[in-house]
Amino acid sequence: MIQYNKVEKSPVELTKKDFVSDQMVKWCPGCGAHAILAAVGNVFPKIGYRKENFAMVSGIGCSSRFPYYVDTFGFHGIHGKAAAIASGLKIANPGLSVWVATGDGDSMAIGGNHFIHVLRRNVDINILLFNNQIYGLTKGQFSPTTPLGMKTKTSPHGTIEHPFTVSGLVLGAQGTFFARVPDNNVKLMTEVLYEAAKHNGTAVVEILQNCIIFADKVHEMVTNKETREDRQLFLKHGEPMIFGKNRDKGIILNGTQLEVVEIGKNGINEDDLLVHDMYARNPSIHRMTGWMKAPDFPVAMGVIRAAPAETFDELTEQQIEEAQKDSKIRNMNDLLRSGNTWEIS
Repeated sequence: MIQYNKVEKSPVELTKKDFVSDQMVKWCPGCGAHAILAAVGNVFPKIGYRKENFAMVSGIGCSSRFPYYVDTFGFHGIHGKAAAIASGLKIANPGLSVWVATGDGDSMAIGGNHFIHVLRRNVDINILLFNNQIYGLTKGQFSPTTPLGMKTKTSPHGTIEHPFTVSGLVLGAQGTFFARVPDNNVKLMTEVLYEAAKHNGTAVVEILQNCIIFADKVHEMVTNKETREDRQLFLKHGEPMIFGKNRDKGIILNGTQLEVVEIGKNGINEDDLLVHDMYARNPSIHRMTGWMKAPDFPVAMGVIRAAPAETFDELTEQQIEEAQKDSKIRNMNDLLRSGNTWEIS
């Protein structure tokens, strides 16, 4: 649940206009980041916090211009360090709702160490991971999520590096919340960002973003309007995993493997399908669901995992409170006069 006891609710109802910055948005026309900005503008008033309780943090990259485009407190950090800065903000001031805007390169290449450890620690921040499978700001080098064999400025014969699957990295680092959305579905993105805000812990939302200049249509197989209903599985907690233009396909667990089936064939009905449990503490099904890839499987969209767990910042506060109860040091004078002292003449 949203920790309203920590983050103050706004005494007046805010609107999207309250979060519109006076800065010119300098993303390329057609960039998927515009949709992400729209979704954030939708969800911040819905969350209901005071405007001054929001903080946007970023690293370096096209995604990292985000703090300029939202009228909240913001911090434009250095490359790969957004998660570390955001952790410090949240721990120092639990009354902040902290949001990170980062790209696949910023978070998983130079920022990879900070990224996995903020997940392991479960600091209560929200990470928007713009995954366009390329370095856009620096003009088209391959990134940690660039598909194997893709030709880029730095892989003219095709990259020979195996890419990260974002869900695999997040859940492997013991992440408690992971969701995925396409950039051309602002309604779903708004709903998912609201779920991320409600989660108590590190929430990662992977956004399949289109870079129209350096990796145009890289997600086309999944996001294309003509085929997306057969290539996307929209997950809802407590509901069977059904997809397809005619809602006639589903996912079952066959032994230890997921399998696509047709409802109504070979005796398969809705009762045989996997039912999504986003709150399950055991991540096994979440890992398999997040790993599904087109064209053999639909790509899972929505909240894949939202497991409850204690947060690093909560445990830090508890330790401080416990230490203060037992401490004989109550002020600076007590501290300076504690332990061994010497007089120098």
